[in-house]
Amino acid sequence: MGFSVHWSWLTALSCLLCMGGEVRCNCTQENIQIQGGDYTLTKQLTIGSMLIYQCPEGYYPHPYLTRHCQADGTWRKPPKRNDPQRCKVVECPDPFVLQYGNVSPPQDRYFVDNETTYECYSGYVMRGSTKRVCLPNGKWSGSTPICSRDSGDNCADPGIPAGASRTGDIFGIDDTVTYSCEGKLFLVGSKERVCQESGQWTGREPACYYRHTYDTSLEVSEAFGSSIKDSLTTLEPLDDTQDGRKIRISKNGTLNIYIAVDISESIENSHIEDARNAIKALISKISSFSVSPNYEIVFFSSEVFEIVSIFDFFDKKIELSTILEKLESFKVDDSRKTGTDLNGLFDRFLQRMTILKLRAEDLFKEQRHVLMIFSDGAFNMGGSPEPTVKRIKNMVYMNQTAEQTESRKDYLDIYMFGIGAEIFDEDLQKLTADGSGGKHYFRMKDISDLEKTFDEIIDEEEVIGQCGLYKDYKGTKVERTRHPWRAVVTVRNDGVLENCMGSLVTPRFILTAAHCFKGLTLPEDVRVELDDGQGKGKTVKTFKLHPNYNVNALAGKGVKEFYDYDVALIQLTKDVKISSAARPICIPCTQETSNALKLVGISTCKEQGERYDCIKHALEAPGIPRNLTVTDVVTDNFLCTGGSRDNIACKGESGGAVFKDHGLRTIQVAVVSWGNMNLCSTGVNPLRVESKGNSRDFHINLFKVVPFLKSILGDDAQDEYAPLQFLSG
Repeated sequence: MGFSVHWSWLTALSCLLCMGGEVRCNCTQENIQIQGGDYTLTKQLTIGSMLIYQCPEGYYPHPYLTRHCQADGTWRKPPKRNDPQRCKVVECPDPFVLQYGNVSPPQDRYFVDNETTYECYSGYVMRGSTKRVCLPNGKWSGSTPICSRDSGDNCADPGIPAGASRTGDIFGIDDTVTYSCEGKLFLVGSKERVCQESGQWTGREPACYYRHTYDTSLEVSEAFGSSIKDSLTTLEPLDDTQDGRKIRISKNGTLNIYIAVDISESIENSHIEDARNAIKALISKISSFSVSPNYEIVFFSSEVFEIVSIFDFFDKKIELSTILEKLESFKVDDSRKTGTDLNGLFDRFLQRMTILKLRAEDLFKEQRHVLMIFSDGAFNMGGSPEPTVKRIKNMVYMNQTAEQTESRKDYLDIYMFGIGAEIFDEDLQKLTADGSGGKHYFRMKDISDLEKTFDEIIDEEEVIGQCGLYKDYKGTKVERTRHPWRAVVTVRNDGVLENCMGSLVTPRFILTAAHCFKGLTLPEDVRVELDDGQGKGKTVKTFKLHPNYNVNALAGKGVKEFYDYDVALIQLTKDVKISSAARPICIPCTQETSNALKLVGISTCKEQGERYDCIKHALEAPGIPRNLTVTDVVTDNFLCTGGSRDNIACKGESGGAVFKDHGLRTIQVAVVSWGNMNLCSTGVNPLRVESKGNSRDFHINLFKVVPFLKSILGDDAQDEYAPLQFLSG
C-alpha cells in the first residue's frame, strides 16, 4: 500500500498499527489549505473526519468541495499539483442559447455580477427578461428570455434555459420537448415536457446547475409554499353578501406530515440545527392556522430515531408544546452519526402508511401525505431507496393506471431538501413525488433562514380571515409584523391634537378608548395611522362610544373623571388591506377567536382571576377622594396590571390593546384606560418604564362589553362591511 508523496517513512512507521497488517493513522494538515477561503473538520484529523471547504459569497471551492480522512492516513481526493485548492468566482450557465434573438455582450464565460441583455429578431416578440444579472448562487436573475411569434401551436414556445439544449420545435397537442445540459452542468426539473390540450406544458421549466449552484430561501418559499399550501388549505365561497373567497383549513386527520433529518457523518451539525429550527417554525406556523395535521418526525443515520410517532395523533391529542420540546431535547452525538440507511427511512414511512391503511382503508383514501426529507442523498447501507419510494407511490395512488393516477397525485408530495457540503443531486431528484425534482427538490447551501421561509409558506392574502396572526423572528425587531393590528389614533379636541392607540379588530374597524374623544368631535377630526401599503393615514367615516360611558358619572362624589365602559369603535371609510404588516387582532367571544384557540363551538367567555390585590391601589390615583371604596372607581368591568411584574402604561397609550398570546395567535382581552401614577419620561423610548410596587394600570375588560362590540361588529343586517360571528350566550 503506497503513501502520499508528502509523507516520510518515519511518519508512516510512527502510525503503523499491527491490525492484520493494516495501516491506520490520523491525517495531517499538509496541503489541505484553500486559497481565499477556509475549512472545517468534522472530527479534527482523525480517521473518518470530513474536511469541508468554505468560500466567501460569490466564490466556491475548487477543485473539491470536501475531502475525507481514510484509514491509512491519506485524504481521499488528494491535492492536485497543477490545480491547487482555491476559491473560484461563481460562474453562471451560458446564456447563448436564445433562439431567434441576440445576447450581448458575447463572452466565453459569465461570472458573478456580469450583466446580459436580450433582443429579438424582427417579427419575433420577447417574453421573459430583457436584462439579467449573474447572481452569487450561480443563477441568472429574472426569467428565461424567449423570442417567439404566433405560430398557431397549441402551446407557447417553452424556451431554452441557460446552459441547456432542447430537442423539439413543434408545440402542438401531445408534442414533446426534451432538455439536456451542456458540459459539467446537470439538469434540475423536468427533462421532458408535453403540450396539453389546455395549452400548458406538463412539468416544470428545467434549469442547469453547476455543483456550486444552489436555491435561495426565496425560491424555496415560492415553490415549496405554493405546493404545500394546497395540502393545507381548500377554498370555499363566502356567503352571497361578500365578494372574494376565504381559506378553510383542512379537517383533523386529513393531512399526514412525515419529516426526517439526516444526521449522518456527512452532514454538519450546523445544518442539523438549522433543519431542526426550520421544522419547529414550520409546525408552529401550521398550528397557528387552526389545522391539526398528524406528524411523524424522525432523525436518521444507520437507524431511525423517533421524535414523534404519527400513531400518537390518531390515538390521542398531542400538544404543539410537546412536539417542540421533544424536537429540542433530542441530542445528536457521534454515537448516532454512524452510516446512512436512506432506504430504511422510507421503509419506516411505508410501514406507517400500511398500518394506517389497515386501520381504516376508507379514511386512508382521503388522507394526504407530505414527506419532507433533509439529506445529502448519500447512503452506504440498506440499498437504493427508489423501489421503496415506488411502493409508497403505489399505495397512495391505489395501484391505479397512469391515467387514473393523475387524479391521486394531489394526495402525495415528497420534498427533498439537499443539504450538506456535497449533495447527490440526481439521486435525490429521483425520490421526489414526480421523480424529476420538479417543484419538490431544493438544493440548499444555507438553510439558516429556512425558519423564516417556512413561516411564509402560506400567502398572507389567502388567510385574510385569520385574526391575531403575527411573525416573531429570532434576532429581529420588526414591530409592524409583531403587532400588525397596532394603530395610532389622533383626535382634534377643541383645536388640540391628542394621540391615543387603537387596535385593528376587523378590516373596517379600530377599537380604542372612549375618553380619547372629548367635546363635539366630528369624524373629520379623527385620523387613524396604520401602514397597510396603501398609505398610513386612514380616513374615518364615523365612531361610536359605549352608550354607558360617562366621564362625569361620579362628579358628585368628587371623582373628576370616571372611566367605566371606556371603549369606542372607529369605522374607517374603506377596508384596510390585510397583510403580514396589517392584520386584525382577535377579540373575545367570536367564532374567529374560538378557531384561533382551537375551541370551535365552545364559548371562550370566562371570568378573569382574582383582582382585588391589584385594584386596591386605584385609590392612590390623584383626584380620587379617600372616603371612597375601591369598587366605586374600579367596577367589575376593569382588569388591572402593574406592580413589579409589568411595565407601566404611558400617556398616549390609552386605547391600546392588552393581549395574550396563544402560540402564534394573539387575543385582545382589554383596552388600556387609565393609571394611578404617571411614571413615564418624556425622552427617548418612554414606553420602557419600570413600574413601582404600587403603580397600577386599569383596562376595560372586553369580555364585559361584548354586547356593545356585537351590536356593531356583528351587525349582519348591513352590507357595508363583513360582520364578525359572535358566539351565543
